[in-house]
Amino acid sequence: MSDIILYNPPQKQTEINIWMAFPAMASFGMSSLGYMSIVKRLDMRSDYYVEKIFTDTKNTKLKPCDVDVMGFSVSFEIDFLGIFKILENFSIPFKSSQRDEKHPIIFGGGPVLTANPEPYCEFFDFIIIGDAEDIDISIIDVIKNNKSLNRNQKLVELSKVKGIYVPSLTKFDTKQGVLNLNNEPYSVEKISSPLCECITTPVLSEKSFFSNTYVIEIVRGCPQRCGFCIASYLNLPSRFCDFDKIIEKIDEGLKYTNKIALLGALITAHPQFDEICEHILKRKRENIPDLELSVSSLRADSISPIIIQTLVECGQKHSTIAIEAGSERLRKLVNKNLTEPQIFDTVNTAQKYGLKGLKIYAMIGHPTETQEDIEAFVTLAKKLKQEFKTFEFTFSFSTFVPKAHTPFQFCERGSIKSLESKYEYLKKEFHKIGVKIRTSSVKWDYWQALLSRGDRNLADYLIEVYKNGGNLGAFKQTYKELKKASGLPSSDFYALQKRDTKDNLPWDFIKTVPFKEGLINEYNRLLNNCKKM
Repeated sequence: MSDIILYNPPQKQTEINIWMAFPAMASFGMSSLGYMSIVKRLDMRSDYYVEKIFTDTKNTKLKPCDVDVMGFSVSFEIDFLGIFKILENFSIPFKSSQRDEKHPIIFGGGPVLTANPEPYCEFFDFIIIGDAEDIDISIIDVIKNNKSLNRNQKLVELSKVKGIYVPSLTKFDTKQGVLNLNNEPYSVEKISSPLCECITTPVLSEKSFFSNTYVIEIVRGCPQRCGFCIASYLNLPSRFCDFDKIIEKIDEGLKYTNKIALLGALITAHPQFDEICEHILKRKRENIPDLELSVSSLRADSISPIIIQTLVECGQKHSTIAIEAGSERLRKLVNKNLTEPQIFDTVNTAQKYGLKGLKIYAMIGHPTETQEDIEAFVTLAKKLKQEFKTFEFTFSFSTFVPKAHTPFQFCERGSIKSLESKYEYLKKEFHKIGVKIRTSSVKWDYWQALLSRGDRNLADYLIEVYKNGGNLGAFKQTYKELKKASGLPSSDFYALQKRDTKDNLPWDFIKTVPFKEGLINEYNRLLNNCKKM
């Protein structure tokens, strides 16, 4: 089956050539709603010629020397490996300082770069901080309208656009953070889109990881504000698409495919989510019997019969909820205001209306966590197994990673040894009671934490990690070698160490809502609530 383009690009009178790159294989890139929506917006301009680039791209119509602008969508810390692979494939130097007029101007955007661009800043000529849909056209126009200027002059013009960070116009001081070239504090304001329109899949593809699935973003951000959650804090304020527009998009997508997916950090937080489900169920029962619906994680305290009925009739046998912590004390600490009776009510509703099982997301290593909090997971799993004997449960655990721009950005992270010991205990106990358990890699989570709170001193380290294979051993051995040669601090400094709220953090120059003072207040409030229990 050929790709189905769900928009009408205009005839091209090209004035500027663009490569939009996704740092993974095409099957994953074609499934990325954010990336593909940017491609669509750029492609709707008659004066822009846009090509999609992936790590497995072999043939292009353009040569690198013909490309004016190249953009990367960055969703995960580990994406730097895919970025380097693409740059290497086209013989483009990794660092901005090593590129000249024959190379495209290269920018990046996405949640990782908005949260903390510093470990990656030397690889980009400029970085979009925040939502791209309001400024992606304007920044390309700045480049187009200043084609006669040299590379550095273009970057100066781009730096005048709200939400644009040009790293070459700054420097980093370990104590003072990011400064401009006059040694003054530097700042960039994060751009936040009002989400006036539902973002939807622009191209249906058989080759996509989610084959021929029409994805609709209905929520951006999450009103729950768990203390560790970057998806919530980085997207404040949480925004909901208009109900009528969502219904319109669902009906539009069903003209081309029977597969619909609803996207958002917490889709059941939409005030009219039940009504959305009712519409989908009605369409299935009336005229689309093979309609399939996929959803992201459900909110455990707001699952209604109509939600479960819709999922079951549209082909889902299992769904996902997040409880984050085993004890109510820790759930209160992380701002996951979810009681044990609410968890049991959720499972009861899920089973009663036809689901066969639930995946339960949880996390270990939260601040102030004790062995009693770990044991609470076992107690909860045992109670659920006894109460719902024929229902399938899978607990999926990750470890706490401090993330920039969250209240827990200041918190320490447990050591690899302590976290692996907790995992071993949980695996042993869950095996005894017959409940499935999946755990993340503590060692990989460690390096994610390093990247999450790193600074631009890590640039050469990331390049060497890539050259050494990009595997777990490369991360560890390369750091050990560079620490000796260049005087890097201990990797534990980035990954594990508690930060003082008065410290200048590498990402403090990014102005978000709430500002740092607000995060400090929330951090203190959550810790105080925990102590009162």
